[in-house]
Amino acid sequence: MRGYGFSKFTPNQIPKGGFEELLKLFLELLNYTAGDAGEALAWLNELDKQYNLTNDEYGMGDFIDELKQKGYLNEDNQSGEIKITAKTEQSIRQSALEEIFGKLKKSGKGNHRSPQSGQGDEKNAERREFEFGDALDQIDMTQSIQNAQVNHGIGGDFMMTERDLEVEEMDYKTLTSTVLMIDISHSMILYGEDRITPAKKVAMALAELIRTKYPKDTLDIVVFGNDAWPITLQDLPYLQVGPYHTNTYAGLELATDMLRRRKTHNKQIFMITDGKPTCLKEGTKYYKNSIGLDRKVVNKTLNMAAQCKRLKIPITTFMIAKDPYLQQFVRKFTETNGGKAFYSSLNNLGEYIFEDYAKNRRKNVR
Repeated sequence: MRGYGFSKFTPNQIPKGGFEELLKLFLELLNYTAGDAGEALAWLNELDKQYNLTNDEYGMGDFIDELKQKGYLNEDNQSGEIKITAKTEQSIRQSALEEIFGKLKKSGKGNHRSPQSGQGDEKNAERREFEFGDALDQIDMTQSIQNAQVNHGIGGDFMMTERDLEVEEMDYKTLTSTVLMIDISHSMILYGEDRITPAKKVAMALAELIRTKYPKDTLDIVVFGNDAWPITLQDLPYLQVGPYHTNTYAGLELATDMLRRRKTHNKQIFMITDGKPTCLKEGTKYYKNSIGLDRKVVNKTLNMAAQCKRLKIPITTFMIAKDPYLQQFVRKFTETNGGKAFYSSLNNLGEYIFEDYAKNRRKNVR
């Protein structure tokens, strides 16, 4: 029989009761409600009505009671308001990490490899002849003995010379200080597309990745709209966009100031944005222009990108808009800074950021 047959799709990923299954869905909903537990539970209740998530043995009331008992929710006795706890905030970050980056095992400190090899911290696949100054623990004894047998034969007295010694190259592990900039201008929720939730989830996943896999690295988070200000890791679940324009200059200025105070040599800025800079702050007033690319705003932003280059702070821009003229600005911005740009969809934003963070080789050991 030729052709295709179509049937109704019935998703098989809908949880069917049980605390763990409902918890996963509840944590996901908290990303969309900016940490509002009451609203997330209301949405969960509606989903229960539509998809029968609970059953006669385990109802929604049982789930809420268990959330409180296990420390995921706190209820104000006077107002009755329900709020999430620090345990829930950490669970959201862990959930984001698992979703975006997969399950990552904890490892040692300072796990970024640099391009410099020699007497480092971690073996790589390269081999070379022994040189004066190489550490003894770098010598590959098995291969060195084999070299001696090949070079001098296996008969008679065994002989090994310096030229028979083979050394395993070592990679240095370096520490990195990163500032993640998140655009919270109004355009991040315009045009029927929620861009802030994926950006927020990526930030939480990156923070959890650094906390577990690169514990000696630092991550600072800056949000920028009309102004720019730092937020803490605990603030991330509650992050929302505002009625803001896009003051990219202010965000870069703050990020640069934060990195100046870090003692690490390797510093970088990741910027998630969907649009062009449209705002500057001049004294106590704001200069705004959302029409096209304003020369005054653009030039000042490019000057800031050039300043970051002089300070050896590369900027990686993750552009989540497809407008050609906006991408043209990002290309100019990237050229000025000497950094990188990714024109990514919301679906693969996390993978791009993870790969660029984990495989960043632009590091100097001093």
